[in-house]
Amino acid sequence: MPKARYLQLADVLARAIQTGEVAPGTRLPTHRAFAEQFDIALATATRVYRELERRGIVVGEAGRGTFVRDLGLPVTLGVHQTPTDGLVDLVFNMPGDDGDADSLRSGLRKMATAGDLEAMLRYQPHGGRIHERRIIAESLDPTLGPVDPERLLVTSGGQHGLAITAFGLLRAGDTVAADTLTYPGFKSVAAVQGLDLVPVKGQQGIMNPDDLDRQCRIRQIKAVYLMPTVHNPLGSVMDEPTRVRMIKVAQVHDLIIIEDAAYAFLEPDPPPAFLALAPERTVHVSGFSKSIATGLRLGYVIAPAPSIDPLLEAIRATTWNAPALISGLVTSWIEDGTLRASEEIRRRDGAERQRICRSALGDLPIVSHRNAGFAWLPLDKTVRAEPIVSRLKAEGISVSGAEPFATSGAVPQALRLAFGGVPKRELAAVLAAVRKSVELAQSDRGSSRA
Repeated sequence: MPKARYLQLADVLARAIQTGEVAPGTRLPTHRAFAEQFDIALATATRVYRELERRGIVVGEAGRGTFVRDLGLPVTLGVHQTPTDGLVDLVFNMPGDDGDADSLRSGLRKMATAGDLEAMLRYQPHGGRIHERRIIAESLDPTLGPVDPERLLVTSGGQHGLAITAFGLLRAGDTVAADTLTYPGFKSVAAVQGLDLVPVKGQQGIMNPDDLDRQCRIRQIKAVYLMPTVHNPLGSVMDEPTRVRMIKVAQVHDLIIIEDAAYAFLEPDPPPAFLALAPERTVHVSGFSKSIATGLRLGYVIAPAPSIDPLLEAIRATTWNAPALISGLVTSWIEDGTLRASEEIRRRDGAERQRICRSALGDLPIVSHRNAGFAWLPLDKTVRAEPIVSRLKAEGISVSGAEPFATSGAVPQALRLAFGGVPKRELAAVLAAVRKSVELAQSDRGSSRA
């Protein structure tokens, strides 16, 4: 049986792209021009382009056209952790400090000489050992107010906390509101659970309560996912009046508020958390990977009492319990002040890296939090991100565009720079290379228009 005409044409164009006959970055003809060129219906041309997008060969950009992808770049760059093969990694934020290994050695020695080590080899309660839950809850009192340890569940990292929230409290087909730019890890959770993400308009990472209300009036939304204190990737902090307005919308439409606080510790004077303002409907998710080490996978979820049993079942179904060795290590660091010191080190380090970033990038506009180890670099409206990503990869630098963070079809042209793990002595030169690539792209576009 012969292939459908649209598949035949898609195969022809795919071969031309894969052999290099059509170069990466080439803008393809409009759907109408393609239809006229091959004497086919406009609907058939549209199916050809959709098939090429499905194969990851081209990308459609709202208002700009359809462009050939650089097939040397993984489509999932910025979502999945791919081997960097010696590249300088500006994709994944991996904060660290020279003293981290010494802290780990000291903590392990302390554990080895105290406590019931044999107990750590056994199954633990799904939500974590109650004395450790109490230690974590008490440490959060200055920023979150009193937290009932029975409502705090220990997880295998913040990402696991987001996963059990989706698995335990939401069902396939449920609709969740999110920022137009949001954390790729939550997008991954939503995809696995079959959730429908609805983008809500906002300004620089601050969701617009009026647009959330509008979206809730035209569709049935179950929850809203937010990063109100140090947004990823924009670094913004939502002010208290906006938080109060968001809560009113959530109350009217009976929404679950999922508050992701992974980077909240970077803000030394945050507004009240959603958990403090609306504890009856907020699920607060955070962890210690950004404040201590990415490899120590420990986090927590704080939720209303009726949500605890479903969340416990989700933990049981996924990890059974967080490793007692890790939770014991982290809680000992909470008690002896190591965590507090590590958070302060991360804030100071982030502030220094931001100064290096702004100096190296010069007049290029960046959006970031003053203490974060990452920044968002919007590009001129005439410039596309993918050729810059390709050029930097050829120079040994791995960066991500906006696509992994976007929840809407209109993906902005921007770069996300995560420089928390780059040695500071190398950072200025790495970011200078980024600046040069962006400026070359801008001049190339200027020349092509001349």
